[in-house]
Amino acid sequence: MASLLSAVVLLSCLLSGFAYAVAETDFDFFALALEWPATSCSINSKTCCPYNGCCPGGSPPPGFTIRGLWPDYNDGSYPSCCEGPAYDETKISSLRSAMDKYWTILNCKMTSSCIKKRPVWAHQKHGTCATSVIPDQQEYFLTALQLYLKYNVTDVLVKAGYKPSSKTYPLTGIVSAIESAFNTKPQITCNDKNVYQLRLCFTKEFEVRESCAGESTSCPEYVSLPKFAFRNVTKAAEIDWFSTIKSVVS
Repeated sequence: MASLLSAVVLLSCLLSGFAYAVAETDFDFFALALEWPATSCSINSKTCCPYNGCCPGGSPPPGFTIRGLWPDYNDGSYPSCCEGPAYDETKISSLRSAMDKYWTILNCKMTSSCIKKRPVWAHQKHGTCATSVIPDQQEYFLTALQLYLKYNVTDVLVKAGYKPSSKTYPLTGIVSAIESAFNTKPQITCNDKNVYQLRLCFTKEFEVRESCAGESTSCPEYVSLPKFAFRNVTKAAEIDWFSTIKSVVS
């Protein structure tokens, strides 16, 4: 069965317990997985990048970035590493500048994220199993970008007073702000008190679900949205976070 990414995303699949690609099976819904860059970088590296994989130029986004658009099951499990044709960079060339900024990894150890090497989204082991709904690579990544902009979690939180800072905020307030804006309950995970990942879940028709499967949060009562801090790198010039992507995905 055709798949939209690599037949064997070898490293990530092995680390997840998959020795080989598996045949795609049906799934129940999509999860748009986002992550908070400052928390992700502090967990995974002693060096925090000003740009995707420490490539030249750019600046870190001030809010959530895309981690993936993942098929999930209602029981909380998920398919991954499905078989199919290899990732084809040429099929997403029109989206590349947007993805370099909004589908990033700011961990300088991950040099594979750099432009001249395989980017982080080439390793979407979960996304390989979405082809029954999204059969085309460009459509898959474009759909993720469109959902990311339409359901702009960062914008909702900033307008509700939850801004990147050293302050702590009530988790219930963050959840309530997102529920009020999008009619869906987010699934949030934390590293200590810092918000780490957030998921919004959608039907296969990309309508919001009432909630995701499993526990809604793994966070304490009060959480933080830490500011991104450069470490061991030189800060690059600031850029307009949304200027590139809007022209691409509108």
